[in-house]
Amino acid sequence: MILIENKRTKEETLKEKYPGAQIIDVTSKSKNEFVRLSPLFPIGGIPVPFSPDEEAETVEGIWQALKVFENEGVDTNKLYIRKMTGIKRSGKKLGNCLGHQKGLHSEELLGYIDARKEIYVTSYNWMLENRCWNLVLRIKEMCVNGVVVLLDYDTNPDIEDARKPLSHASLIVKAVERLLTEEEKAIWPQQMEDLKLRVKEEAK
Repeated sequence: MILIENKRTKEETLKEKYPGAQIIDVTSKSKNEFVRLSPLFPIGGIPVPFSPDEEAETVEGIWQALKVFENEGVDTNKLYIRKMTGIKRSGKKLGNCLGHQKGLHSEELLGYIDARKEIYVTSYNWMLENRCWNLVLRIKEMCVNGVVVLLDYDTNPDIEDARKPLSHASLIVKAVERLLTEEEKAIWPQQMEDLKLRVKEEAK
């Protein structure tokens, strides 16, 4: 079974809530190889959607570079940042975000949800499948054998919900679920019951 929790949750709380679970930090603050699953990690060679022959260091760099604000258009510099800082672009200085440009050489703007689907999710899934598939397979094996909790700063899994940022961990979950057989998925309810039982036992 695989779940998502907020990175800001205290470690003690997570251990009490999910005794025996594998807890994996997939944010830019991760201290192990799973940091490569962060959209801020400079994995390199990521194709920029709708931009033939253009590549970026990070998924977040693509997302930020293609933003168009009232006072500033696309910023290609964001594509080449290899640090996991200095990538974000704020509307506080640049005015309201008008949308995301559909590639580096277009005048078409995508709305937020369309951009999320066609730019962010497309780029992140490419990264998973072409640069991090070994990590996805490891998480798959872990969640077949027990409970896995992915830590992300955002926990919204609904791509259509514009009120909150999309959880990149939810895209990892979807990638893992595509690998599971129906028999493996059928184990999850029992794993949840076992987890609840362990919580009750440890609370005594």
